[in-house]
Amino acid sequence: MKLGSMAWRIPLGILGGGLGLWAFPTENFWIIAPLIPAVILIATLGLGFWKATLVGFIAGQAFYISHIEWISLYLGPVPLIGLSTLCSIPFALGSGLTAWLHARKRPKGLGVIRFAFAAAGIWTLKEWVANNFPYGGFPWSRLAMTQSDSFFANWVYWGGLSLLSFVIALLGSLIALAILNGKKLKSRGRLAMVGVVGLSVLVPLITPIGITTQAAGTLKVAAVQGNANAGLFSNLERGTILQNHLDATELVFKNFPDEKIDLLVWPENASDLDPSRSEFARDKISELADRIDAPFVFGTITQRGGESFNSTILWEPGIGPTDFYDKQVPVPFAEYVPDREFWRALAPDLVDLVPGGFSFGTRDGIFEISQGFVGSLICFEIAEDSIPRTLTAQGARLILSQTNNADFGYSDETFQQAAIARLRAIETGRTVVNISTVGLSVIYLPDGKILDELTWYTPAVMVQDVPLYDGLTPATTVGLWFDLLNALLVALSVGAGFARVRKR
Repeated sequence: MKLGSMAWRIPLGILGGGLGLWAFPTENFWIIAPLIPAVILIATLGLGFWKATLVGFIAGQAFYISHIEWISLYLGPVPLIGLSTLCSIPFALGSGLTAWLHARKRPKGLGVIRFAFAAAGIWTLKEWVANNFPYGGFPWSRLAMTQSDSFFANWVYWGGLSLLSFVIALLGSLIALAILNGKKLKSRGRLAMVGVVGLSVLVPLITPIGITTQAAGTLKVAAVQGNANAGLFSNLERGTILQNHLDATELVFKNFPDEKIDLLVWPENASDLDPSRSEFARDKISELADRIDAPFVFGTITQRGGESFNSTILWEPGIGPTDFYDKQVPVPFAEYVPDREFWRALAPDLVDLVPGGFSFGTRDGIFEISQGFVGSLICFEIAEDSIPRTLTAQGARLILSQTNNADFGYSDETFQQAAIARLRAIETGRTVVNISTVGLSVIYLPDGKILDELTWYTPAVMVQDVPLYDGLTPATTVGLWFDLLNALLVALSVGAGFARVRKR
């Protein structure tokens, strides 16, 4: 079989991308995650730039469609294919660039290790590009997400999700190069490979989680899952979702009558009536805050100055609303439509499903209560690197991740979002309260362990003494610099490749 034959490379690329179906939650076979970049590398190395780009594009489509099929649950295949196509462009270019770099100088000896690092860097860079462009990108589908249940997750403590993706891509690159080079590898190269793999495994196993953070007491948190039909296309009578959460909160008084609650938390969109515009909602929320006798944080849709916001409100007993946070990164094509006229010309029925759209928030998500600062973020913002890190740097001792998963049910989306929340807990050194309208509602400790979890699609509450923490982890101080350094190293590798071309 010819080395350049596309007849076996394209199916192999599809296989490599399709492994995402089993590597990502819910299947969550984390141990096979390195095989994704490994198989795609085997399918593309030996090809020229454009052929490798083509194989990489097809592999990218298989990769994204296999594990984000939940996007098509309510809107059909068009948004799924559109998103997978956009994300597959940097995926494809990364594959082409890696193959081009390999062809400039076939790695031998220790050069195999250098190329493996370059390939891992390119993979991590193409993740960063897809996560940021266009329209803020799609901050999902990172190799790091496959590792929330594995010991490799501790890598995020040192450098965030990008570092963990880099490590998994590095292991995959080494697997591919070991297969392709086979007996050509000399003892020094094999020894170096074993050393890199050993360090990749050893570092997370011996990571002393918490050495740079300090315990700062506990907070008695009551987090309420209202089991509300709060989906995008739900057509309930106004006030129904608010009533769901009021009814579920009664479980706090019924099941924990002797507990002194320090903070009551409802999820995103928990009140379908804005208390600033609805006297009914204002009276009900004020009454509940006075009964619980504690600060109360809940999600609702607000309007100010002719704009709409996806908001979280801090409500103090006996006072009322004292602070609020507006979602800083609304989801494009779900919570707003960028370049509406252009996209409406292509898919008017789909674009018209989002008639208005939310504006971008500009306030921080820091709420001050008697026990210190609490950080709030909304739904998919848990996947944005900058937001949890910023909350931690601003002094948040606890992170509230309020979400509405009613549109996604038991699909992979909910498990994938929870996986990110667990990784964020390790990364930031903070307890993360992931509270949903329907599930998955869970409290993650800074070592990734579960403090409490609720049964799906039931009205339920979590009442726990939640640990608070001060201090910063290495990831919250150097995480941003890792992405910058990685991009610089990729640029240097590509520059060296061009230099070899000119020399020849």
